[in-house]
Amino acid sequence: MPVNLSNLNSSRRQLLLNAGFGFGWLATSSLANAQPHFAPKAKRILQLFTLGGMSHMDTFDYKPELDKRDGKPFDMPTFFGQAGNLYASPWKFQKRGQSGLYVSDLLPHLATQADKLTVIRSMVAKSANHMPAVAQMNTGFILSGFPSAGAWITYALGTENQNLPAFVVLPDHRNYPWGGSLQWSNGFLPATAQGTAFKSTGDPVPDLTSPFDQTKARQFANTLNRSYAEQHAGDTDLEARVRSYELAAQMQLSVPDAVSLESESEATKQAYGFDKPETSHMARRCVLARRLIERGVRFVQVYHGASGTDWDAHGDLLGNHNRMAREYDQPVAALLKDLDERGLLKDTLVMGITEFGRTPVAQGAGKKGRDHHPNCFTCWLAGAGVKPGTAYGVSDELGYQPAENPVTVYDFHATALHLLGLDHQKLTYYHNGVRRRLTDVHGHVVHPILS
Repeated sequence: MPVNLSNLNSSRRQLLLNAGFGFGWLATSSLANAQPHFAPKAKRILQLFTLGGMSHMDTFDYKPELDKRDGKPFDMPTFFGQAGNLYASPWKFQKRGQSGLYVSDLLPHLATQADKLTVIRSMVAKSANHMPAVAQMNTGFILSGFPSAGAWITYALGTENQNLPAFVVLPDHRNYPWGGSLQWSNGFLPATAQGTAFKSTGDPVPDLTSPFDQTKARQFANTLNRSYAEQHAGDTDLEARVRSYELAAQMQLSVPDAVSLESESEATKQAYGFDKPETSHMARRCVLARRLIERGVRFVQVYHGASGTDWDAHGDLLGNHNRMAREYDQPVAALLKDLDERGLLKDTLVMGITEFGRTPVAQGAGKKGRDHHPNCFTCWLAGAGVKPGTAYGVSDELGYQPAENPVTVYDFHATALHLLGLDHQKLTYYHNGVRRRLTDVHGHVVHPILS
């Protein structure tokens, strides 16, 4: 905002406040014109988060030795301290597509897209507890209060559109994840980097629509906010609130079009699984995610599972994973195929992530579940800048820990930023005397998986 020089009797303090306020707005407005550090391969990220801990040795990490030693004792520490005997996967594995990637029969639809996947079988996390593990996958830290990856990317690259948020979250229809909106928080970054949660059914953004014209009311509120902001220079929360009112007005026009899923063809709805009770909710989130990235949203995060109803297979692996996979498998496979056919996969990085894996032993004597296991698990990538139909990293013969090329969450984040044209060591924000990064003081780009 320009400083008013017509009043030469203004105090020096007021002059500095006005100038400072102007710098704050320049910083905020620069988000719309941010530039990557180098030429990117991806323009945006679409992240699919299977909450609760999808089991790696029952999905993407085939372990013949586990089959051979099924029921044999194996001494290992577990989160709940109830380690039973080794437990072979109830599902058969097959080589899929031309690539020959192993995918189990638990995910038959996603198996048809194996040639699009880059599977990392040697992921390592820091916590065996859901809340901090989910936080690390989102923010790089096991403690709350840090910016999420979506917020970092929004802060670094800004937005490709002025009518929708740059960072949108699609939570599970049943509940929020552990930590709720902290998982898409801006943390100490400017408030404009905060994620916006949409609902996939009903009114996607509560209180966005109104039965009467609010134009004059918004203009009046905007005038008051800007006047107040002049007196509180550098308050990013207030700056974000002013921007949110402006964005809300634009979203009243843009959101109804973006979320109009009924305009999709019947063939598309059937492919995603709109017509089945078990797949309909995830199908709607996946289609909405595709529609959002088509409209320039920079970072879209889709949750499957919520605290209390998720992939957390303690007592009944077979029942839990069968139920969750039936909800997840078809919509996600359809999403990958749809993105590819529309030409979006070439500049969209799709992530299939989870907070940790499951143990190779059963949880408790005689039980058929698996406990939390952060020592080794699997995530996958697809799309812009990664080698399709490949696997990276090797777990040991039982899937207990990495045998080759361990990949930390820091490495995973560094690689994602790299694909967006961002150097994870240069993307920093000064906070409380520290140059903070998404990757803390760690992380290396996993170059072998890059195309």
